[in-house]
Parts: sequence; C-alpha cells; structure tokens
Amino acid sequence: MSQFVVHTIVGSPYGRSVIATLIQKGADWRLEPVRPGLHRQPPHLQRHPFGRVPVLEHDGFRLYETQAILRYLDRILPHPPLTPPNPRQAARMDQIMAVMDWYFFQGVANPIVFQRVIAPRLIGATPDEAAIAEAMPRAHIVIREFAAFLGASPFMAGEALSLADLHLAPQISLLSETPEWSVFSTEHPLLTNWLARMEARPSLATTSWDALEQRLAA
Repeated sequence: MSQFVVHTIVGSPYGRSVIATLIQKGADWRLEPVRPGLHRQPPHLQRHPFGRVPVLEHDGFRLYETQAILRYLDRILPHPPLTPPNPRQAARMDQIMAVMDWYFFQGVANPIVFQRVIAPRLIGATPDEAAIAEAMPRAHIVIREFAAFLGASPFMAGEALSLADLHLAPQISLLSETPEWSVFSTEHPLLTNWLARMEARPSLATTSWDALEQRLAA
C-alpha cells in the first residue's frame, strides 16, 4: 500500500492522533509539517478550505477532519481493528470522540491548553488567567465524563484499544502539562493511570511534540 502523508502543525493533538493511529496500524507514513500561521494561507487552504489541520493524502485521495481520517484508516487498514465489534461499545467510542471535539476541545483545550501550552511555546504569550478560570467549570464536567466513560476498564470503550483512546489521549496529554491537571489527576486517578498507559505506548511516545520535532531535525 502506498505511503500516507500527514499535513499538520507539529504539536497539534489532532495531527498526533492520526500519526499515532498510523503507527498502531504499522503503516508507512510521512509527516509534511505546516508552519504555524501558514495553515490559513495558500497552499494549505487548497488542502483544507477551512484552514485547519491535519490533512491526510493517500494514493491520490485527500481527506480532512480527524474523525473521518481515523475511521478511513481503520477501514482500509483493518489490522489491528480499532473499532469495537460490539455495537454498544462502538457507539460509546463514537460518543467519546464527539464529546472530545465538541466539549473538550472547544470548551477546555482552546482556553486552557492554548493559554498554558500552545501560545507560550509558539509565540511567547502570557497566559490569560481570566480565560482559564472561566473554562475550569466546563473542564470539570468534561473530565468527569471521560472518567465515567472509562470507569475501571483499561480503555475508553472497553477492554481493547480503540479510536476513542487515540483521539482523546493527545488532547489529555497536553492538558496534563498544565498546573490545572493536578486537580483533575487527584480527582480521577483511574483516568490519570489510563493516560500514563497511553503515553507509554510506542504510538504515543514517538509522536509527542518534542519527538516529532526531533524527527524532522534528524
């Protein structure tokens, strides 16, 4: 099968989800970095008219939106499977991925992770403490839901790794770099343990922000 090309900003948790999934599948892939700020300029707008990342290219086929990319990869690379065969577990996987996009990324990652991690690292900005404080009540709700979805299971949708884990872990990993994580970590130790297990997997350990920058510099 031909190589998969991932266009993304290094450090993007969405791009990391796609690359981690490719690694889980044992696929041949190449990272084409998009410089921050250029994702809303040509030529990237020709790949993604809404100026977001990542974009996947594969054998003449171009695809954006991370959930669509992950499901595409799971369909054309069926081993190992990353969608539960049980319909309820598959539905739970879909639910978790939707909650991540709509409520975690929009209401938690954008204000907290961006202010604490992304903006300081990319542009040297000082965190907006008011924006972070305003987001914390939403963050408690979302993190509580993720912890409830996980329960005592090893993975988000049950006993086996799924797309839900690969979609969520890069986002939670960035949150864990903030001082606010100490509150959530104390309240939800099983979720903290899940994150540690995920970050220990080669697919996550080799796709961190620093690891991808080192890969590009090599």
